[in-house]
Amino acid sequence: MKIQFNPRALAAAVLLFIVLVVLATIGARWGWVRSFLGDTLAVIWVYYVFKTVLRAPVLLLASLAFAVGALVELGQYLVTLMGWRIPNPVLRVVFGSTADWWDVAAYALGWLAVLAIELPLHRRT
Repeated sequence: MKIQFNPRALAAAVLLFIVLVVLATIGARWGWVRSFLGDTLAVIWVYYVFKTVLRAPVLLLASLAFAVGALVELGQYLVTLMGWRIPNPVLRVVFGSTADWWDVAAYALGWLAVLAIELPLHRRT
């Protein structure tokens, strides 16, 4: 793994960020589609954020992105377990409020999507 700027990954990350913001705001009434799709896209977004600055194997970066999602989910579980409340509304939207196994399934789907998108591209080069 080495530090290297990737402008295409940055463009993908910015585009995905815009989609995530739209889903979190306008798509708020779309229920499970918004939350499941948002969680899936969040893992893909984290992958491209990592890829923007790191040159590493696809599987490693995708797994790190999945781990970020799993850590967020663990944090949600601990917040609930300890009875804490996140006062900042923006952080509540970003981190969510309820731990759910469906979120982990969405993260896994995002991990698989990254592999499906990136591995064929990686093999051609």
